[in-house]
Amino acid sequence: MSYELVWFKRDLRWQDHAALAQAAQCGPVRCIYVVEPELWLQPDTALQHFEFVRESLQALDDALRLQGGCVEVHTGALPDVLSRIWNEAPFRQLHAHQETGNGFTYARDLRVGAWCQAHNVGWHEYPQFGVVRVLKNRNLWQPAWERHMAEPLQNVGELQFWRSSVNHAWCTPSQMQAPAHLQHNPRLRQRGGRPLALATLHSFLHARSLGYRGGISSPLSAPDACSRLSAYLAWGCISMREVVQHTRAHIAQLPPSASRHRAGLTGFISRLYWHCHFIQKLESEPAIEWQNMHRGYDGLREHDFNEAHFEALKAARTGWPMVDACVTMLRETGWLNFRMRAMLVSVATYPLWLHWRPVGEWLATQFLDYEPGIHWSQLQMQSGTTGINTTRVYNPIKQAQDHDPHGRFVRQWLPALRQVPDTWLFEPWLMPHTLQTHIGVFVGNSTGSDSGNAWAPPVVDLAQATREAKQRLHSRRQTDEVKAAKKSVVDKHASRKNWSKQPSARRTSVATPTDKQQLGFDF
Repeated sequence: MSYELVWFKRDLRWQDHAALAQAAQCGPVRCIYVVEPELWLQPDTALQHFEFVRESLQALDDALRLQGGCVEVHTGALPDVLSRIWNEAPFRQLHAHQETGNGFTYARDLRVGAWCQAHNVGWHEYPQFGVVRVLKNRNLWQPAWERHMAEPLQNVGELQFWRSSVNHAWCTPSQMQAPAHLQHNPRLRQRGGRPLALATLHSFLHARSLGYRGGISSPLSAPDACSRLSAYLAWGCISMREVVQHTRAHIAQLPPSASRHRAGLTGFISRLYWHCHFIQKLESEPAIEWQNMHRGYDGLREHDFNEAHFEALKAARTGWPMVDACVTMLRETGWLNFRMRAMLVSVATYPLWLHWRPVGEWLATQFLDYEPGIHWSQLQMQSGTTGINTTRVYNPIKQAQDHDPHGRFVRQWLPALRQVPDTWLFEPWLMPHTLQTHIGVFVGNSTGSDSGNAWAPPVVDLAQATREAKQRLHSRRQTDEVKAAKKSVVDKHASRKNWSKQPSARRTSVATPTDKQQLGFDF
């Protein structure tokens, strides 16, 4: 008996799943996930990603088994796996969601398309987000996003599964083994699976979103005020359309007196819109994963890379407490709120003058919610290489003063500084030597008891290094070559400020993003 093959990728759910729903209408289905060794060798992968996928696949498998099916976990290169399955029992069509991933997945999907064509197998790819494949005009993107989000949720319903008596060369999610080389699996990270995604959405819509407005900038309040759905969206445990529709429905039923709640959810909806806006950039120009969006900035940082500065950043030893506390939190939890992410990139690419690509590869392994389209677009925007965005430079001392005024966050993640008085906490290198000796915290070349805590001084002079970095960037920006090429970048990637022309019913639900606004990739 022939059947339809459903290939799960970063869409690990069983509701509002277009590939599964459409395949089920065509006949019996067979569901697979493929552990691709070469994919997990890419520099943007980490053990936490693999374990989150495994947990999400387990939840998916549990749900499918309630209907008599399962998700098969195969290992190998996709064309080889498809050939093995085909030789065992040919399938009619392959169904999958579109993926705007890294360079490997882009090339992989081309190989899958070639395999399907060679074997006369229909390959159907379905939109996963409000991202348009082969977008001819950026002006057409916004209405396409609205159409996708307004479509009814696809209820998969009862499934008929393909069964075979052949001894399969695949395993269950519970039997998956992570590649030995993968590292970094934070002990405090979120766990995967659709049930947890739905519970997170519910708690946000009904309670936590009350703190969204005004609560997402500080690393103290953001872990609760943010939706915390970013990882579940990145790995497809819940669909973007589900989140948008449930949020809009919740806004509609709020009483007039719930202005704070409504404001929080309205702001959240706008960031969901931005989510797809940024992914569209990588979809339209895959090369921005590894080359400057504006080629006039080529050579700006590539040849001055300071490995010692990079190692200090990764080790949380820059000497700036707010930066080092954020790196520590990220390392321990796999998550950080957007403003602090932006600050890390700003510090890396301005005073430390690091190129965004190595920094981005490292951060990709640290972010559980790594979404390539958002990630690389944001790295370039924060480092000033898009050529169309206002220069953003975050002062880590000011950020600490604004968002951690009493030092609770810094002291939580940097035990060595817990005894430092508030006056010196964000600039401990200014502490008098007598105070250092008294509290047992020694900065730089200070000497004291061996039992004291040593704290590294800043790796560079913040004010001077930042000033020099801005001068270098702005001098490049003023060249005729850079100015001349700006228009093409605007035409291809800039947001369109025309939301006021949309139907009034939508105006209160989504605000059009502009690339000059602070943008969130953690929601």
